[in-house]
Amino acid sequence: MARKANTGSADAANQGRLKQIALTYKMTRKADPKVGLVVAGVGIVVLGVLLAIGFLIGHPVYLGILGFVLGLLAAAIVFGRRAERAAFGQMEGQPGAAAAVLQNVGRGWTTTPAVAMNRSQDVVHRAVGRAGIVLVAEGNPNRVKPLLAAEKKRMNRVVVDVPVTDIIVGDGEGQVPLKKVRTTMLKLPRVLTGPQVTAANDRLRAMGDLMSNMPLPKGPMPKGMRMPRGGKTR
Repeated sequence: MARKANTGSADAANQGRLKQIALTYKMTRKADPKVGLVVAGVGIVVLGVLLAIGFLIGHPVYLGILGFVLGLLAAAIVFGRRAERAAFGQMEGQPGAAAAVLQNVGRGWTTTPAVAMNRSQDVVHRAVGRAGIVLVAEGNPNRVKPLLAAEKKRMNRVVVDVPVTDIIVGDGEGQVPLKKVRTTMLKLPRVLTGPQVTAANDRLRAMGDLMSNMPLPKGPMPKGMRMPRGGKTR
């Protein structure tokens, strides 16, 4: 009975992965119509090269099997990169897109979306980790700078001796493209210990944020969304 239950759960998990891959492929193909041809081409080329080497050295079977495995691996890597690029392309320009990226930075980071916002939908998100505090702003650069300054001043009341890094999402000078936000954060030097990160999170959480006063959807926010009257602007 236990084996049957384990087999059933494994089959369900495999079906779930296949559905997820199929869904990802469909979404990627909308933004990248050639993804299927490119991925298949990469796999075939890798298989063909290793198979040809196999015939030359007299081991076509062994090299053919190896080529098949490596071809699948190469195709999966290429597909993953193109899917990621397509996803960023669809999110780019939408208010709240950076929050969706921050939610997937990785373990060790605590993300709080929309700690500051104005009526023009310029928004600042906060992430806390071993690298300190990272404030990620998206919107008009001239409007988000005052938001960042106000948020820093507010944090200084409860958090000291914790490095703060500013990231303004965009393609202009001094800005970081949306697709590079995650890698930029992961390259930051780790300067805090685990207990220091916990202490900083506790103090910032006690300070409160905009999300505790106004419900916001996860991920990219609707383009028509506006700050309610009476909402706090920082």
